[in-house]
This record gives sequence, C-alpha cells and structure tokens, in this order.
Amino acid sequence: MRIAFLISSATLMLTLGSPAFANGGGAMHPAPPPGQLPPREATPAQRATALYNDALHLTKKADRAQETATAATDAGKKDKAAHEANDEYTAAHAKFEQATQIDPAMPEAWNYLGYTSRKLGRYLDALAAYDKALSLKPSYADALEYRGEAYLAVNHVPDAKQAYLDLYASNRALAEKLLNAMKAWVTAQRAAPGGASAGVEDFDHWIQERVQISAQTASLTRAGTAASWR
Repeated sequence: MRIAFLISSATLMLTLGSPAFANGGGAMHPAPPPGQLPPREATPAQRATALYNDALHLTKKADRAQETATAATDAGKKDKAAHEANDEYTAAHAKFEQATQIDPAMPEAWNYLGYTSRKLGRYLDALAAYDKALSLKPSYADALEYRGEAYLAVNHVPDAKQAYLDLYASNRALAEKLLNAMKAWVTAQRAAPGGASAGVEDFDHWIQERVQISAQTASLTRAGTAASWR
C-alpha cells in the first residue's frame, strides 16, 4: 500500500506540473513545424513576400488564359478564356496591392501592381505604380519596359520613345520587346476607324530607324552582340 501511494503521489505531482495544468488546464498548442512561423509572428516583409508569390502565380495563370483567348478562333472559347484572364488579373491585383501596403519598399510588388493594372485597363494607375517601382529601383528594366507599353496605351508616344532609348542602353532584349509593342501599336492605329494620323506615320518612321540602328549595332562583333543581348 505504501509503495502504491508513493507511485500515485509521484504521478499526481508530474500531472500537476505539466504545462496543461500549469496554464490553468488549457489545451497545449503544438509548436509550428521547423522554418514555419505562425501568422502573428511573421514580419511585414515575410507577409508581403507571401502575398507577392501568391499574386505572381495568379498572374502567370492570367497570362496563359489571355494567350488562349488571343489564339482562340471559337467565339465561345475566346470569351471564356478572356473572362478567366480578367478574374485572375483582378485577384492578383488585389494581392499585389496588399503587398505594397504591408511593405511599401518592395519594387517588385509595385511593378506587378502596375502590370495587373495595365492588363485590367487601368492605365493611369499602372503608370503611377511603375513610377513608384522605379523610384525605389531606378535601373529596374522590367518596370521600364512595362511602363513603355503603358505609355503606348494612353498615346504618350514621346514617353514611350524615351523608355525604349533607356532600355536600349541597358537591356537590348527588353528594348526589342518594347519595339515590337510599338509596331503592334502602329498596326492597331492604322486599323482603327479613320486610319493612322500623320503622327502615327512619323512614329512608324522612327521605329524603322531604330530597327536599322539595332541591326547595325548587333552586327558589329559577335562577342559584343552576345554580351549586349543577355
């Protein structure tokens, strides 16, 4: 009996000394897995990064849907893909906006806030977001190219030209991408009711000059060409 009592007493003391009882009898909370912080312990930068990554995933889905809509010949499929793209861009835009609110010093989030704004037709909002991204990271080539396309959308041709020149000096691949967007813009202007204006034709002449200059520069040396287009 004495041995049994000692065992029971020891068991009781161990039980009373356990964290569940020491904290008033509440249930114990399991520790988070290694490397994973509970939401309340995550830093603003970590929360912003998580939102950014989620939004980037949605943006890529939206881009694929938009490509499908552009390529589709069936009216029903085209409309369905276009609606899907719009929904994904809208969801991504909301998350990028949250990310910029939590961490305003994140140029990548501002850049993609501009990108999704532009895809949703909010061109002035897009330009403001690109400006913010470039104020944080002046040499941000992606933001320069995207802003150049946004300038075209609001017919700010001189600003689009400057964007191209800035890119040509630093990133030939993105400069070429913007130049292709310029060519598409001219084609669309010519197809619009009333046709192209004299200003559009002047812009097209400027584009053709840039094409020639780019070709001449690229043919100077093999090594120089390979280095400049990376």
